[in-house]
Amino acid sequence: MPAAVLHGAQGTGVGKSEKQISKTEAWLARLEAAERPQQPVILAMPLPAADELQVLTRIAEVRQTTAAVIATGQRMISIFTPDLEPPLYDDPQVIEVIKRFVLGHSFSKVRVLLRDHARHTGSGSRFMSMARRLSSYLELRILVPQYHHLTASYCIADDRGIVYRLRADRWEGIGAVNSPPVARQYLQEFDAAWLASHDQHHRRIARM
Repeated sequence: MPAAVLHGAQGTGVGKSEKQISKTEAWLARLEAAERPQQPVILAMPLPAADELQVLTRIAEVRQTTAAVIATGQRMISIFTPDLEPPLYDDPQVIEVIKRFVLGHSFSKVRVLLRDHARHTGSGSRFMSMARRLSSYLELRILVPQYHHLTASYCIADDRGIVYRLRADRWEGIGAVNSPPVARQYLQEFDAAWLASHDQHHRRIARM
């Protein structure tokens, strides 16, 4: 059975010891180093329990944790994906939790950055069908070439929950419903790519 998301201290981490914070900073440094193209992709494990991080290895775990992370969102869901990954984002459980998010929260928004919009965004895509029906809540943009070197896939809820995979073509990754340090690091990356990708292309994909 998929591993359950680990539950730890609530809030922003008030009360963490300096030792725990130091371990978290060290892990983030190793994660950043692993993303550099000129270095081998080696992601150190295990992850610090203080950040409620869970190691994911199978598609079922990724689906379950993605749904759990989205369910915690209150304002914004940010999805970075190469092609909407049908095994993940066309899954009925994930589709349903996104619907509940956008319809259950005032002023909620789902942002999706795509690199290859032509592969899985046709009429057979459940996610795209939902996006057309809920176009006021979901916005899709095509990633500009300057960010095509990024190989990751991730989903961030507000600035706290995250499911992150270093390689979009693999299911190994991490997930947490409450890990602001990790979520904010990749939210900054997402926001920069999102702003740079604001052009006519995202309007074209919304009409597909």
